[in-house]
Amino acid sequence: MAPTLNRPDPPYLQIVKHIRQQIMSGELREGDRVPTGRQIAEDWGVAIATATKVITTLRSEGLVDAAPGRGTVVKSAAASHSPTDRAVAIRRTGRIYPPDEHAKIRSAALVDAPEQVADALGIAAGAPAIRRQRVTYRGDQPVSASTSWFDGQLAELAPRLLETERILQGTFGYVEEVASRTIKTSREQSAASAATEKDAQDLGVPVGSPVLRGRNWIYDSDGQVLEYGEYVSAPERWQSYEFEIN
Repeated sequence: MAPTLNRPDPPYLQIVKHIRQQIMSGELREGDRVPTGRQIAEDWGVAIATATKVITTLRSEGLVDAAPGRGTVVKSAAASHSPTDRAVAIRRTGRIYPPDEHAKIRSAALVDAPEQVADALGIAAGAPAIRRQRVTYRGDQPVSASTSWFDGQLAELAPRLLETERILQGTFGYVEEVASRTIKTSREQSAASAATEKDAQDLGVPVGSPVLRGRNWIYDSDGQVLEYGEYVSAPERWQSYEFEIN
């Protein structure tokens, strides 16, 4: 196989990634102005054409929009924050959710693991598992509902997982602290689906309406599943992913 060079991303993509991360982490909030093309050109030392491409790329992703008399502003209400986004946000900002979002823990309990959950966690079906159910709100509007699952053996080391109080550093951040397990990678799956009665109750949408359903695995440095999660997101919320293809 011929050798290959690892080249850095084009300048405009590097700037797009920087601003996108500011939006997804909540550093830039809904309605905040983003730098103008001239500001980007001056701050980053790039040509106006490059700076303009940054703005048009962010607009094509639905993250910013033109506001008459104000310039280009953040349009984060359409952005969905996946479990991976939240893991990145806690590293960057110390917050698990953007400033305009918050979660309410509906229940936290030790239960018998269903077969799919047991398979995901690598435990026996019916073995004890920790289940935390939450609804996430943007302001007063519910935007997603999710359930986090952990091996029941963590109950003694991480008793707060069985409490309905919010864990500010996030569940995986808390487990990292008390169990000395470091987050390494994550994997997500998602698919279009129809809202169930429970989804309708959690999100305030009609039964059968379109929703995005997903599940995620958070792995530690030993390749073991630290947390398995299932979530459903209200419609009209975009999820963004980046991949490096060699």
